[in-house]
Amino acid sequence: MTAKIDNIAKPAPSDDEVPEMELTDGDILDAMQHIPGYLDISTEDFRTIYHLAHHHAVGRLFGNIRAGNLMRTGIQPLHPDMYLDEAAKALVRSGYKALPVVDANGAVVGILTENDFLRRLQVGTFLELLLSMLEESFEFQHRCHETPVHKAMTSPAITVRKDAGIGEIIGAFHRHEGRSLPVVDDDGKLLGLLLRKDFLKAYDMEALP
Repeated sequence: MTAKIDNIAKPAPSDDEVPEMELTDGDILDAMQHIPGYLDISTEDFRTIYHLAHHHAVGRLFGNIRAGNLMRTGIQPLHPDMYLDEAAKALVRSGYKALPVVDANGAVVGILTENDFLRRLQVGTFLELLLSMLEESFEFQHRCHETPVHKAMTSPAITVRKDAGIGEIIGAFHRHEGRSLPVVDDDGKLLGLLLRKDFLKAYDMEALP
């Protein structure tokens, strides 16, 4: 097989690029040796073809999916001055493991997760939390009732815009230890909540890279 490749244009860089595996010259030469016939292309040409094919495949498979299509709406957010006991009840009612925290204008200023509760109450696991409740019930209730959300929440929250694509979403989840991301408009106001499990299900993936 003979191919002559001239002036291959690399795909234009994008803010929503999906991470791809980088090929070494050794990888390319080994692959070319397994192709019958003669390939009249350089390793750099081969690498460019790979990048171009990856770019087009991602666009074909995931180009029409955005955070706004996957997010859950109707989220009842928390507020910075709420106390932790109120916030805990709100989390239980919501069925989520984290809820966004918004200011008076609806802009996201943080997120409160179950792990934030554990850190603030100085316990490492939910079993330790249960023991603390049993052994120091009054002290535990006092701490929860006297501690406002803004002292326990993770801030600033990592958010994504509703038009964020797969690359931006993956990057956000890599930077965020939680299982959900607030979805915001251009002014940072809450629109919904994107759950990691919903994102993975949408792309039929078992785990993030």
